[in-house]
Amino acid sequence: MSYSQVINSIVLVCCVFMALKSHAQDKLVLLTENYPPFNMSVEDKNFARGNGIDGVSTDLVREMVERSGIPYSLTLRSPWSRIFDMAQKRPNYGLFSTTFTEERKPLFKWVGPLVANDWVIFKKAGSTIEITSLGDLKRYKVGGYKGDATSEFLKEKGINVIEAVTDKRNAEKLSGGHIDLWASSRYSAPYIADVAGVDEPVAAYTFRSVELYLALNKGTPDSVVSKLQDSLDGMKDDGTVAEIMDRYL
Repeated sequence: MSYSQVINSIVLVCCVFMALKSHAQDKLVLLTENYPPFNMSVEDKNFARGNGIDGVSTDLVREMVERSGIPYSLTLRSPWSRIFDMAQKRPNYGLFSTTFTEERKPLFKWVGPLVANDWVIFKKAGSTIEITSLGDLKRYKVGGYKGDATSEFLKEKGINVIEAVTDKRNAEKLSGGHIDLWASSRYSAPYIADVAGVDEPVAAYTFRSVELYLALNKGTPDSVVSKLQDSLDGMKDDGTVAEIMDRYL
């Protein structure tokens, strides 16, 4: 092999390496947690990857990214506070299902909404507690999920929230009488109680309606964000979103 051929081979290898490196850097690393029925481990574990994760938002995000032709990975892990921090700090990372709030707005680039969600105060079946305002909560022991927007909202309103590292633990504590009330999601609480093997709680008070999004690291190119949003909008127009929601809700 001549000197020029050697040089050309080296250049070709370098170009291929740089192309592969660039492709890898463009891959979206999408993180989620157990928050049924929106995102959850198929085997009810605290860690899962790829097809081991399902749920309304998971199916929506998977379809949306694949339609956009963007390479990606899906990982479910806990705690929420950890993956929330990772998505803020690491390029090409994203997080779902993330409640959109004005406080969180500047932290990410947003794609959505994926689905609407109600925040609800639940009580144990048979409880005589009546809640007519957030102020009423101050008289009771209220359980919440640590780092979740629901808990943060209540704390900002002056409610003393007893936080647990998993929402499943709150279902168990409510059933066992260790907390009086549980702040969760209208759709999530029944799933979580079923997994925990306890009676389904009773909705006592709905205190906010919110929307869930895919939150992307601020370094994500605007072109990627736009492509994902266009895919989601197309899914809404062609009925895919409604079809996926009907599977779970």
